[in-house]
Amino acid sequence: MATVLDSVRAFFAPTTTYAIDAETPADVVARETLLDRVMGPDRRMKSSEKIRRNRLPAEGLALVARNAEAHTIGTVRLWNIEAGIAMDGAPIDALLLGPLAVDCTCEGKGIGAALMRAAIMEATHRGHGAILLVGDAAYYERFGFFAEKTRHLVMPGPFQRNRFLALELKPGWLDGAAGMIVASGRKFA
Repeated sequence: MATVLDSVRAFFAPTTTYAIDAETPADVVARETLLDRVMGPDRRMKSSEKIRRNRLPAEGLALVARNAEAHTIGTVRLWNIEAGIAMDGAPIDALLLGPLAVDCTCEGKGIGAALMRAAIMEATHRGHGAILLVGDAAYYERFGFFAEKTRHLVMPGPFQRNRFLALELKPGWLDGAAGMIVASGRKFA
């Protein structure tokens, strides 16, 4: 049975530069090294990191880009969260994207965009309703992320309101969403 990742692999098969694939345990050290190099030592101080701390990524939503030598050159992960509560008081299940990072030596090759598209496709395929992130609006708007749906939501700790963005995978998923973003995903054992 073909998966969304199979489709992504087929789409990017003509390139000899990189391939998008599911993250494996063998990618952990390379991913962490890449994130430290690209995002700097303060990356663990961000509000988004507080949500991710001691959690596992959402099932099937940890992706990497590998070069022709099979080295990890990009990463993106999505995390289960509750995006506040709905008007009826029920928590709203969603995903938090991040971090997205590409090795500095590989910038400008479309790897970040390919990782974003693959992550959005896989999240949609798995039936998720919305993805939230904190990032550069000018970059993420091209993927459909906007601040409008997060205006009544807050992150734990400091964050820049204009960088808090959302993409609804199911129309109306975040209608009326208000409150604090909290982790809801699987914890490290």
